[in-house]
Amino acid sequence: MAETTILITLLGMAAVTYLPRLIPAWVLREKQLPTFLVAWLRYVPVSVLAALLLPSLLIEGDQINFSVSNLYLWAAIPAGLVAWKKKSLFGTVVVGMLVIAIVRWIIR
Repeated sequence: MAETTILITLLGMAAVTYLPRLIPAWVLREKQLPTFLVAWLRYVPVSVLAALLLPSLLIEGDQINFSVSNLYLWAAIPAGLVAWKKKSLFGTVVVGMLVIAIVRWIIR
């Protein structure tokens, strides 16, 4: 009984994960999207990433933290510059991690 429930759950999760991605691809594969829509869609990944990262950078506990002691906010500044200039996800992550590691090592 438990194995069937797990299998049905996995199949359901796969369906709700992949169908919303596959259906538009199937429907729109032969069509040309308007230029303004393609330009607008280019901003979607950046917007989603910002929406995911901003709360973790600014919220500490139950309060917004803009103080100088917010290490993650300080690490986001050079990481953001690297992302903007180099457009490298790997470089951005490495710079952010290095800043946090170095600051934690210095103030330990």
